Amino acid sequence: MYRQVLLSKIHDAVVTEAVVEYVGSITIDQDLLDAANIVPGEKVLIANLANGSRLESYAMAGKRGSKEVCLNGGAALHGKPGDQLIIMTFAVLTDEEIKKHKPTIIRLNAKNDIIK
Repeated sequence: MYRQVLLSKIHDAVVTEAVVEYVGSITIDQDLLDAANIVPGEKVLIANLANGSRLESYAMAGKRGSKEVCLNGGAALHGKPGDQLIIMTFAVLTDEEIKKHKPTIIRLNAKNDIIK
């Protein structure tokens, strides 16, 4: 049997920009992607803690050290600068793989610095 489980999570990311005139996705500082084990182009589930919106998109690499978390295209209609997000990825694993699996979880402060 296979199950879908949490692979990676960026908790409390703060939206720095929302740009509707863009071809979809969410741009995230490459340093944050690396720390969370998320690769550019990977499907992400985005939960907005400010308005309850949940949407799927894909991650795009932003400039290293920029701390940017930018909602692009249609995703920009689901949040605004200052909103807090949870950004998640998932993996499909067997029951045996799940026993050894530990998701990568990072938590950010209000400036999108990694605190945990």
